[in-house]
Amino acid sequence: MNSIVLIAILVLYLGVLFYIAHWAEKKDNSKWTNNPYIYTLSLAVYCTAWTYYGSIGVAAESGLNYLPIYLGPVIIAPTWIIILRKIIRISRINKISSVADFISLRYGNSRFLGALVTVICLTGIIPYIALQLKAIAETFHIVSNTPIRTNIFEDNTTFIAIALALFASYYGTRYVDASEKRKGIVTAVALESVLKLVFFVIIGIYVTYSVFNGFGDIYEKASQLPDFVKRNTIGGLPQAINWGLLCVLSMFAIFLLPRQFQVAVIENNRENHINTAVWLFPLYLLIFNLFVYPIAWGGNILFEGQDVNSDAYSLLIPMHFKNVLLTALVFLGGFSAAISMIVVSSIGLATMVTNNVLIPYNFIGQLKGEEQTINSTRILNSRRIGIFSLIILAYFIYRFFGLDYSLVSIGLVAFVIIAQLAPAFFGALFWRRGSRLGAVWGIIIGFAVCIYTLLIPYALGASNAANSLISEGFMGMHLLKPFQLFGLDYLQPVPHALFWSLFFNFITYFGVSVSFKGNYRERNYAEMFVDINKYVTNHENAFIWKGTAYRNDIEKVLIRFLGEERTRRAMNIFNLKYNVDKNQELADARLIKFAENLLTGHIGTASARILIASVVKEEKITLPEVLKILEESKENIIINKKLTETSRELQELSAKLKDANDSLIQKDQQKDEFLDTVTHEIRTPITAIRAASEILIEDDEIPEELRKQFLQNIISESDRLNRLIDKVLDLEKFETGKQKINVSENRIMETIENAIEPLQQLLTNKQISIHVEGKENTKALFDEDRIFQVVTNLVSNAIKFCPEQDGLIVIAVHDKADFIEVQVRDNGKGITKGDFENIFDKFYQSTNQNFKKPIGSGLGLAICKQIIETHKGKIWATNGANGGACLNFTLPKK
Repeated sequence: MNSIVLIAILVLYLGVLFYIAHWAEKKDNSKWTNNPYIYTLSLAVYCTAWTYYGSIGVAAESGLNYLPIYLGPVIIAPTWIIILRKIIRISRINKISSVADFISLRYGNSRFLGALVTVICLTGIIPYIALQLKAIAETFHIVSNTPIRTNIFEDNTTFIAIALALFASYYGTRYVDASEKRKGIVTAVALESVLKLVFFVIIGIYVTYSVFNGFGDIYEKASQLPDFVKRNTIGGLPQAINWGLLCVLSMFAIFLLPRQFQVAVIENNRENHINTAVWLFPLYLLIFNLFVYPIAWGGNILFEGQDVNSDAYSLLIPMHFKNVLLTALVFLGGFSAAISMIVVSSIGLATMVTNNVLIPYNFIGQLKGEEQTINSTRILNSRRIGIFSLIILAYFIYRFFGLDYSLVSIGLVAFVIIAQLAPAFFGALFWRRGSRLGAVWGIIIGFAVCIYTLLIPYALGASNAANSLISEGFMGMHLLKPFQLFGLDYLQPVPHALFWSLFFNFITYFGVSVSFKGNYRERNYAEMFVDINKYVTNHENAFIWKGTAYRNDIEKVLIRFLGEERTRRAMNIFNLKYNVDKNQELADARLIKFAENLLTGHIGTASARILIASVVKEEKITLPEVLKILEESKENIIINKKLTETSRELQELSAKLKDANDSLIQKDQQKDEFLDTVTHEIRTPITAIRAASEILIEDDEIPEELRKQFLQNIISESDRLNRLIDKVLDLEKFETGKQKINVSENRIMETIENAIEPLQQLLTNKQISIHVEGKENTKALFDEDRIFQVVTNLVSNAIKFCPEQDGLIVIAVHDKADFIEVQVRDNGKGITKGDFENIFDKFYQSTNQNFKKPIGSGLGLAICKQIIETHKGKIWATNGANGGACLNFTLPKK
């Protein structure tokens, strides 16, 4: 492919990334930038050019040995719900902005420890960044078929490095507070994660199913290659130990790599995003690695006997078949994998350098006296220069030091160096006794062992058996051979270095910590880190400090960095949270901790402590005092928790009482309405009876036939009154639970037919057809008299609403698994949708004209509902598919 076209593609791609980052920064809490999927995809920054190219090289040379680096994160991922959530919680409430800040804060805001962690990270990651640039440069020249330029101004990688440096330094330093979320960077990284996965899967499918005929075909042809069995044998116990140590190495890396800590902890917006990451991130790694083996051994088959770089198989295969488009896509995917790592790592490293080296060891004295705007500008500029300088430094390391080792080799060396932070880091989370001295000496000793067993041999040439140090050991002592330290000769170089460095690191950390007690601040933070869940809502209360401090002095320091408006808002929040009088002059431990947290994101934990200490007078506290105060603090927290729970219970009880009171008022209103309606309904027949009786008494000359009609009206109205009273009494019994039902197993079809029989004449008079559908022997558990009453009511209602001509009523019985369902459908006008629930209310027909019955008490459906619910069934109304009302009820079978 023409190099100019390739450069144009890269420029366009970088332009898209700039646009995505800019768009995401403008979106405030948008669902497109703040969701668990963006968060999880940003974690895939773990998959660098090492994954994209190097894993294929390892698989081609040594079979399945590429897997442990991905198995470790998959194995440890379920523990994120506990461990990663704890780390995020600690970092959020303490405004931590890097892994160096995290470790430094836990061990008493140690300035030296923060700087030491920064040096360790720089040592491991800068060569790794250089390797990403090397991958970009080499693959660019492979795709464009151009030689690597010796002149840096003719090397396209120079301009790519500068563009990445500008991108990262701009979008990585939008805020003075380094703990703020960088939505632009995270969204751009998430997009790159999607692209590199899609492009890798495309080349995998192409190789597997286009170049070859599936996995089986590749395996069959690869198995005929020399050394296939040897390369693809997992091996015995020694190899299993090597695999196990590499898995442990990758488990540490997923927590401790600066880029992983940045995206997993600092950029986390919501803790519950972890719930998605727990399953989606391992799935992402699984999909990514699905085609590593087919591409690797497909390349071995195609290029057997040729001198080609197996790391580049994913590019060389489509180029071999002159597939230009696929070659460009694969290159773009590898480019995405590399620049994600470069950008995020440089941001994390620059933050550490600024907050843990430059400010505490250089700027802190000047920052105490300068204005806020100068401070903020200087901090931002130092971070921008740091990011730009780190990427350019990595570029020069790539250009002038060569880095002749493979992607995987340098990547694993970086992992081993970063792993030296593991004892101090995880000890901070789970061991109260861990001390600053233990952490410092553990890291130094572990790093020294790492240098001896890995860095020096690699610098001398790991395969150079002629070198006396490698072949004979230091000063000729065979027990001190770097690759076989103390006679351990069955481990590969990387697992070997990891084992011994972490062994001495842990022993030193443990031994020094139990031998030399830390100061009160270390023990204080130990409690706060280990028991973070207890202190998460009021962590300032757990901070121990004794001395004299004035609120005004602290506010002046905060104003220099936060500005007056933000400081005022912060102090108001503090006053409200702890019910502190804003006019109170003296500051307590809570305000000291609160102020330190506000400054931590700007200048780091150690510098924040130094700056606050410059305006307060602190008194020393003995360790017994600390323990006593901590116990009292725990008791206060427990008491506060109980008070909070009691307050919440009282609020819930108050809410329930209010609901009960509202319910009583509503029921009282319903009772009044019910009594009004009952009175009205009773008055109607009584009025009719009285009128007819008065006519009969006053007029003796009424004809006999008319007299009989009046007497018949009196009897009818008396019956109506009697029925109304019976229904009111029935309803009252059901509602109060006094009404008992006699349940037995009965044939529902027989009950329905018995209920229809008295209504046959009425049906005939109104010319209404009725059909009953269902199996004759369908049985259910019910009180036959009461269900007889329900069916009678429902059919009577259906009769009232059938049209004047061609009326039709259908009663259908459906036999279900645990219950039967009865439907009574008519072909009338149907029911208004809003009335489906209301028609079962008492006397609803008297106030609603949409479902107003021509005659009746208005209690029939209300009683039906009570009867069915007493049977543990349900009753509801719908409209039929062809119009008309459909009233349904269910009855249990068991």
